[in-house]
Amino acid sequence: MSTLSDLVHAQGRLNDADVEWLHRLAGDGQLLADLASADIVMWIETADGSFMAVAHSRPSGAATLFYRDIVGEKVRPQWRTQVQSAFESGEIVDSSSPDWFEETPTRVRAVPIKRKHDGGAIVGVITRHTNLGEARMPSRQQISFDECANDLFRMIASGEFPDLAAPTAPRRGAPRASDGLIRLDVDGITTFASPNALSAFNRMGFDDELEGESLAEVTTRIVPPSRQVDESLPVVVTGRAPWRTDMEARGVTVSLRAIPLKDHGTRIGAIVLCRDVSELRHQEQELITKDATIREIHHRVKNNLQTVASLLRIQARRTRSDDARDALTQAMRRVESIAVVHDTLASGLSQTVDFDEVFDRVLKLVAEVAAAPNTRARTQLEGRFGVLPSEYATPLALALTEVVTNAVEHGLAGQEGIVRIEATRTSELLTVTVTDTGHGLPEGRVGQGLGTQIVRTLIQGELSGTIEWKGTEGEGTQVTIAIPMRWIAA
Repeated sequence: MSTLSDLVHAQGRLNDADVEWLHRLAGDGQLLADLASADIVMWIETADGSFMAVAHSRPSGAATLFYRDIVGEKVRPQWRTQVQSAFESGEIVDSSSPDWFEETPTRVRAVPIKRKHDGGAIVGVITRHTNLGEARMPSRQQISFDECANDLFRMIASGEFPDLAAPTAPRRGAPRASDGLIRLDVDGITTFASPNALSAFNRMGFDDELEGESLAEVTTRIVPPSRQVDESLPVVVTGRAPWRTDMEARGVTVSLRAIPLKDHGTRIGAIVLCRDVSELRHQEQELITKDATIREIHHRVKNNLQTVASLLRIQARRTRSDDARDALTQAMRRVESIAVVHDTLASGLSQTVDFDEVFDRVLKLVAEVAAAPNTRARTQLEGRFGVLPSEYATPLALALTEVVTNAVEHGLAGQEGIVRIEATRTSELLTVTVTDTGHGLPEGRVGQGLGTQIVRTLIQGELSGTIEWKGTEGEGTQVTIAIPMRWIAA
């Protein structure tokens, strides 16, 4: 749970829908801070009637007033009346005179946060803290940014921002105000374009001024007719919906985000943020290609292992020596258990494995052993293994194949019984217990065969775990494997 959620729930005054609304607004806190060139602080009412800061965004293009984090602090006396007034009246309240904060003159604006979809309830207040000590003649960009900020503040006070139709999780490379900003009127005509925005479009082949042009028509001229575009692009470049999309031309990819501007429900224009994400998209494509290559490698490894297992099976059938046949059969099962892990990895993008799925398939391999003459064995699985990294899934699958196969093949040889596998996972330890109702350990001692050596090597050597055998002759055997979670945390 986030800090914002923790602080809000601790006061017990807002519901989950209110918290979600505040989260959405806090997600655009940086945009508001950059447009306003001021610190933006979000406040909620506390149980004792005061206000507490639950989120804070600093401007990237101006000096911050708060060098120390104020999240979790109560509102200061000089701001409380203003914040209280905005909260109770539902109106934007500006300070009547400069406020001094640590010997720095500031101007404070308090904006009520209205959640329109809940009958217009006021759920909090945001304050804009402008540093007047650095005041200078504003540029045209600063004036335009400030106008955009004021439009968004009015929308926040009327419950029209944030927009629930906007994507909740911004894609990688989401544009910011400093990356490039275009202001559109209600007809989609550009009324302002920041230098960075103009540069981004120039790199895509547009060599004229954007202001006075229809952004939709400019986009149509830039994007080649043969190139397939996102169906949301026309809606974004006209500013009609709060969506995100990419446009590509001449090897340059620009990410666009539209924020429709409204005045009491009537659309009056839009802000379009843009960012050159060519390098990011190139890296993403490389990652996709590498993921596909890795999956293909896992698939081919699985096929090769299955081929080896088939060859071992054929060789075992043609071998006359019982010992040699048993050795080849055991080797075949070991190869097949490794193939199961690679087959699971080949089906997904992640390099982690749902080990419960893997072990279900491993038990099917063990079923072949249980079908031996005079042996009627049943397996029972309790608990869950969870998700494991592939580098640890392979040795664990191989070790459990050995343990369970040995329980069926030797512990229950020639009789009816049960092999119970219980998996328990905590934050510190994965414990797997394999218990059978079979013959037990001869003379109460663990054998020193190849299977036992393989299990010890895999568990103790590769997984830094422990393995323990318990059992007496005629009373069954219990094998306990414990692996520290620091080695297998997914």
